[in-house]
Amino acid sequence: MIASTTKATRAQTKSHNKTLIFKTIYDHGQISRADVARVTHLTRPTVSSTVVELIEEGLVAEVGQGPSEGGKPPILLSVVEDSRHLIGIDLANSEFRGAVIDLRGKIIHRCGLPVDERDGEAALQLVYQLVDELTAAATSPILGIGIGTPGLMNPEAGVVRKAVNLDWQDLPLRDLLAERYRLPVYIANDSQVAALGEFTFGCSRQLSSLVVVKVGRGIGAGIVIDGQLFYGDGNGAGEIGHIRVVENGEVCRCGNTGCLETVVSSRLLISQAKEIMQRNPQSLLHQFAAAPAEVNTSVILQAFAAGDPDVRQAVATMGRYLGIAVANLVGILNIKQIAIGGSLARFEAGLVEPVRQEMHRHVQPTQANETTVVVANLGTDIVIFGAAALLLANELGLV
Repeated sequence: MIASTTKATRAQTKSHNKTLIFKTIYDHGQISRADVARVTHLTRPTVSSTVVELIEEGLVAEVGQGPSEGGKPPILLSVVEDSRHLIGIDLANSEFRGAVIDLRGKIIHRCGLPVDERDGEAALQLVYQLVDELTAAATSPILGIGIGTPGLMNPEAGVVRKAVNLDWQDLPLRDLLAERYRLPVYIANDSQVAALGEFTFGCSRQLSSLVVVKVGRGIGAGIVIDGQLFYGDGNGAGEIGHIRVVENGEVCRCGNTGCLETVVSSRLLISQAKEIMQRNPQSLLHQFAAAPAEVNTSVILQAFAAGDPDVRQAVATMGRYLGIAVANLVGILNIKQIAIGGSLARFEAGLVEPVRQEMHRHVQPTQANETTVVVANLGTDIVIFGAAALLLANELGLV
């Protein structure tokens, strides 16, 4: 048998080197050409010629001199943060939200549009309206559009296979947006995007792997392994919202019974809070809402902070159910950091501590003791930042 090898073309090698050099400058903040060559193991002429290209493109600039090591002080290089703008969009909540973001994750402009029960074509038109505003607000060349969307996705094709709440099925969202705006477009499930955002902008860069469990209207887990998003063979990795946690439980919108989303979600918590308010005239919820119809997550958060026992119990119960699903993730993946994100993460220890306790009950002690469960650092912007990270990874190789 004759062994065959495929050699990289000159253009491929040049592109790889350019990505590597740019990433090295990005990761180090400020670095000299000589140190770039040392870190990348590329020749100094290769580094110098590539840096010239990056400077001409406006992506990199010389920012001063470094300390001398006996000779002429080296000139330091740094990424020009505002040289490109990223459009990051979150379609997973009752409000479509987006932002214009620079290369370092600084938000330049925000926009949010209420969905108001719109779905199908009406929801798609709302996406266009959001992107129209964001692209108009960008003051630097736009690198592309990144989107986190609910439901099952085919990220390679950019197709939303099924998003129940938006009544989208087999929607070629990437192609529709790319044709309309003439920009690169990348789309993934909102929980997967959230994990990439937390990994890139939120958590310690010393981590190589991370799981983010996003809890809001729905529940999903995003999985980063060795710095790469893990989609699964069918692109549905992390669909923990439809793991059964209650035997003979309520019917879920997916058709099964007892799914995690039947006992944990922002919608369910709002429904429970309204019931608490109706049956208990002493509930602290009355201090923050005049009627049950006014109850939302923010009102519940205020009552929780004020110490309402029924609200605290409802949040803790959701945390315990969530802990069962987290235990499954720990047992299967053995990834040592689990971050809880989404709208319910605003309850912080009130939700996360029951998650930790239940995880310890269902996982062998050694694994449980080695696993950290924390609140995600990026708050309600986690999907927006993740969409930006999706762009950085695919367009500039920075993740």
